[in-house]
Amino acid sequence: MSVWGKMSGAAAGLLVGGPVGAVVGAVAGHFLFDRETDPGVVFTMAIIALAGKMAQADGIATEQEFAIFRRVFGVPHEEENNVRRIFDLARQDIAGYEAYAGQIARLFMGNHAMLEDILDGLFEIAKSDDVLHPEESAFLERVAEIFGFAPNEFRRIRASHFAPELTDPYVILGLSYVADEDELRRTYRRLVRENHPDSLIARGVPEEFIKLATDKLAAINTAYEKILAERGLK
Repeated sequence: MSVWGKMSGAAAGLLVGGPVGAVVGAVAGHFLFDRETDPGVVFTMAIIALAGKMAQADGIATEQEFAIFRRVFGVPHEEENNVRRIFDLARQDIAGYEAYAGQIARLFMGNHAMLEDILDGLFEIAKSDDVLHPEESAFLERVAEIFGFAPNEFRRIRASHFAPELTDPYVILGLSYVADEDELRRTYRRLVRENHPDSLIARGVPEEFIKLATDKLAAINTAYEKILAERGLK
């Protein structure tokens, strides 16, 4: 069953607490996020809830924002109403986005890679019009901070999404300009390993979101090749 199908029952028996849970509870009635929950469902719920909050932050019409979400992640027509309800409830909820981000950070405590995957999903939505609006940038930077990412890590993640071919390759890889060849190759191998589609699937990211990995991996490879060429390395 696809992750969208699992969510339609809000995962039929999933119990959710906190602000995210209040949204899901309003849709399905009886949910609780905990560490035993299908991580793919939790990941998807986190993306939808924060996307709804980001829609509220940038002030763009909800219809346009949800259409972008649906297109970026390929929500099937038969599941559109269920996903839309969660998106709208998150957007309208009086709880601020920081409360949502804080709950998600706790749910994925110790799983830094999954939190980065969630940020990647939000950046995919933000970049759909090829512009990172100031409101979106501030929203994403604060969410990254709540997730535990340092400012330089946030810059690295952002650089891999927005015009990576025009961005400093050292920023994309999170390297200093004086990094030696060993650090360059070691960092590159780590980023490739962490962002390979198989790695995302292994840590619970649904297959419907694997585009996150392929786009980011392409930016990482391009940055690495640029640095090799600049340094005359192979």
